[in-house]
Amino acid sequence: MKIVRVFTALAVAVGTATTALAQGYPTKPVHLIVGLPPGSVPDTIARSLSPKLREAWGQPIVIENRLGAAGVIAASVVAKAPADGHMLLVHGAYAVNAALAPNLPYDPLKDFVAITPLASQPFVLIVATASGVRTVAELIAAAKAKPAQLNYGSPGIGSLPHLGVESFKLTTGIDVAHVPYKGPAEVITDLIAERITFAYSPIQIALPHIRSGSLSALGVSGERRSSLLPDVPTLAEAGVSGFTPTLSVGVWAPAGTPADVVDKISNDIARALTTPDARDDLAKVGAESMRMSPSEFVQFIRREIHEMTRIVKAAGITPE
Repeated sequence: MKIVRVFTALAVAVGTATTALAQGYPTKPVHLIVGLPPGSVPDTIARSLSPKLREAWGQPIVIENRLGAAGVIAASVVAKAPADGHMLLVHGAYAVNAALAPNLPYDPLKDFVAITPLASQPFVLIVATASGVRTVAELIAAAKAKPAQLNYGSPGIGSLPHLGVESFKLTTGIDVAHVPYKGPAEVITDLIAERITFAYSPIQIALPHIRSGSLSALGVSGERRSSLLPDVPTLAEAGVSGFTPTLSVGVWAPAGTPADVVDKISNDIARALTTPDARDDLAKVGAESMRMSPSEFVQFIRREIHEMTRIVKAAGITPE
C-alpha cells in the first residue's frame, strides 16, 4: 500500500507540475518559423495570428522566414529546438515533403508534435474559356478521346498542383502530359493562350482570370464548395471522388513538448482563428479555417502523407 501511495503521489505531482507549466506558458517570446517567403499563404496566416497570440500570451511573437528546400530547412530548425513550445513550425507542405523526400534530415512523424491545423487552401481545376470545355466530365471525355495528346501545366515537379493532377489522372484513368513551369504566373499565361489544356491552381491565383472570363472553373478541391466560387461544384460533386490534394497549413512543435502546452497552444490558436479579421485575412488568400484537436490533426497528417506517397510512387515522381 505504501508503494501504491508513493506512485499516486508522484503521478499527482507530475500532473500538477505539467499543468502549472501550461498555465505559465509562454515565459518568453514565441518564434513562428515559416519555411516560405513573406506573402505566401503560411506566412500570411502566421502574421494574421501574431497580434492575437501576442495579446493572449503577453509575449512577443516573432515571425522568422527560414527559406530553402520547400520548408525542409525551417522544419530542421524546429526539430532541433528545445521542446518547450517557444519555437513552432508553420508549414504548408509538410506531407508533400515527407512523400517526396524519404531521406529528410528529420522524421516527420517522430521528431514533431502536431498541434493544430490553421487553414486549408482549396485548388480549382481550370481551362481556358475559349476551349469550350465547361465541366469536369467534358475534360475527362476530351482526354480519353485523345490519349497522351492533351497536357496540363504546374509550377514545378513535386508541387501540389502537379500532385493534384496526378491524383486526378489515377482516379479518372486519363493519359495527359505534364508541362512544368517555373511558377504559377507562367502556367496561367499559357493556359489562357491555350498552349496547355488545363491546370490545377490555388483559387486566389486563378480567381481574377475566372472573374474576367478568360478562364473557366470546372471543380474545386475540398469537402465543400469554396465561398469564393459558390457556383462551382467540388470535384467529388463532379464525379471525381479520389484524393484531391489541398494546401493544409498547420503548426508543429518539437517532439517532447508537454501535452498541456500543446493543448494550450492549440486552443488559443483556435480562438484566434474565430475572430472576424482572421477570417477576412484567410479569405484574402482563398483559405478556410480548419479546427482539429492535436490527436485528430496527427491522424489527418498521417493520412495526407500516405496519400501523397501513393501518388508520388504511382506517378514515378522524383524531386528536381
